[in-house]
Parts: sequence; structure tokens; C-alpha cells
Amino acid sequence: MLFPCRNWKPTPAIKLSLLVLASCITVTFWQPSLWPWTAGIVFANHMVLTIAGLLPRSKLLGTNITRLPQDAARRGEVAITIDDGPDPEVTPLVLDILDRHQAKATFFCIGKLAAQHPELCREIIRRGHDIENHSQSHNWYFSLLDPWTIHREVREAQEVLSGITGRTPRFFRATAGLRNPELDPVLAHCGLLLCSWSKRGFDTQVRDADAVYKSLVRDLKGGDILLLHDGSAARTAAGQPVILDVLPRLLDNLAQANLRTVTLRTAIP
Repeated sequence: MLFPCRNWKPTPAIKLSLLVLASCITVTFWQPSLWPWTAGIVFANHMVLTIAGLLPRSKLLGTNITRLPQDAARRGEVAITIDDGPDPEVTPLVLDILDRHQAKATFFCIGKLAAQHPELCREIIRRGHDIENHSQSHNWYFSLLDPWTIHREVREAQEVLSGITGRTPRFFRATAGLRNPELDPVLAHCGLLLCSWSKRGFDTQVRDADAVYKSLVRDLKGGDILLLHDGSAARTAAGQPVILDVLPRLLDNLAQANLRTVTLRTAIP
């Protein structure tokens, strides 16, 4: 299956990194005695790129959508994004909550789970939501992968999700938002844009639904991209997935603030 590509342009940080690397190689070739210094510089350069990849909202490694465009923000639009599904237990309940509030969401689905629950993915689309790419396997070590494996993870999920829903994903979210410099050119080749978030409640780890809710609504405003999870969801003390407790209250808060939920592809041309 062919997907539209976009032109890849290295960021200033990547260009500077390549220049530093080339300079160190040249200096070491002509002055071998300086290798301890050049090796130290190369190591420092690598550490800067590594740290940038550990910051989910960083734009040093490439395009990264962290908020909706200004026009969407002025219209009072907010994007709720839901990761790590589809989950046969939680996702249908999430869809029912969204229906009751006449809200729309963007589901970042894992390819291998989508293949196990294709009808659930089609139900997400039937109810007016969108599905985007969250990799094929959702490996915790995604940011450590080589570019060929990253490409396979992204492209396989792209093929699975497109085949199930009949819609080609436009956005990608890395596992836990972590990545390396090889991801951006892969996404360009697959015609995808990286999207992170502006607010999250760590609802895969925090079992206190009140704490998650407060994190999401603090200084909430138009243009925010919110992150919740239907898959891998933490459970409250009562055993309920946190999202099922948080989402109704979050949607009530948005309504009271005259904010409207939209999908990413609705808000971002």
C-alpha cells in the first residue's frame, strides 16, 4: 500500500549536530592526538539529542504538534486524544460517554490490537471519531530502535489501520512520547505528522481519578491537546479504569467553559 510522502527537512539542531560530527571526524583525521577531545564532544552531542528525545514536547528533533492551531484555539476547540487501544472492555464504555456528551475524540491505536479488534475500530469511526497511528507493537523501547525497525513499526500500523477503517492515518504518536532522531524522516516518508499533547494526567500510573482530572483541567483553554488512555489504563481503588471516572467530569468542565471537542484532523488542515 502506497502512502503520500512529505518532504523531510532536518531541524537546525540536527544540522548543527551533523556539522559537529563532521568537524570532529575531520579534526581527528588530521590531528589524531586530539581524539579524546573530539570523542568527548561527540558524546556530548549525542547526549543532547538523547535528552531531546526524552522530552515528549520537544521540537529539536523534528515537527511536533503540541497544541492546535491558533484559529482552532480562538474558536474554543480542544482535542481529546486517547491512547493505547482499542481495548474491548474500556473502549466501548468510552465511546458511550463521548456519545452522551456529543463529544469527539482522536484514538491513537496500536496496530496489533486493532488487528485483534477490527470491528471495534470500525465502531470508533462510525461514531464520528478518528483513529491515528500509535505504532504496530507499542514497544517500551521504541526510542532505542534503529531506523529500519522504526519504519516497519510505523508502516505496518499504517497499513493495518488504513485497511480496517478505510482511512489513512495522518498523525503519529510515539510510545510514551519518546523518540530518537531517526523518527522524523520515517514519518515524512510515511506521510505522517508527530503529535504529542499540551496536558496529560498520567492516567496509566496515577490511580487517583481526582488528581488526573485536576491535572487536565488546570488552566485548560482553547487549543489544548489532552491525553488519556483507554488501553493500559490505571484502575481506581474501586477497580474502575481511571478514564471512565475522569472523562465525564472533563467533558462537563469543557461544556461549562464553552469549549468544544474536535478531532485532530478536523482542527489541523
